[in-house]
Amino acid sequence: MYHEVEKVGEEIIIIRLKGELDHHGTHDIRNEIVPMIKNGSIKVLVWNLKDLHFMDSSGIGLILGRMRELAPKEGQTIIVNPSPTMKKIFQFAGLSPYIYNESEIEIMSNLGGIVYGQ
Repeated sequence: MYHEVEKVGEEIIIIRLKGELDHHGTHDIRNEIVPMIKNGSIKVLVWNLKDLHFMDSSGIGLILGRMRELAPKEGQTIIVNPSPTMKKIFQFAGLSPYIYNESEIEIMSNLGGIVYGQ
């Protein structure tokens, strides 16, 4: 499991996941991004799953937990590039509204309006 966390401006974090995500990987990612959410002005998490081949239930928990942390800030969760199998799992978990059929570049170009209400 490899992940990359990129902070874009003051309000956006992009998490790029690669390989397989299990409970060990979720622990590392959680420890990296939770302080950024709690101590900052983060309002948007973009989960790019383009290179993720497997995710167990702890990955769903990772995303849902961060959604709960963003809720008081009226934050937004965006999931891009899930595999067809992961897309079905997200649908069962009620996360379909957070899946976007756009590239990361398109999402980033649209986020200015989403974040700033334009």
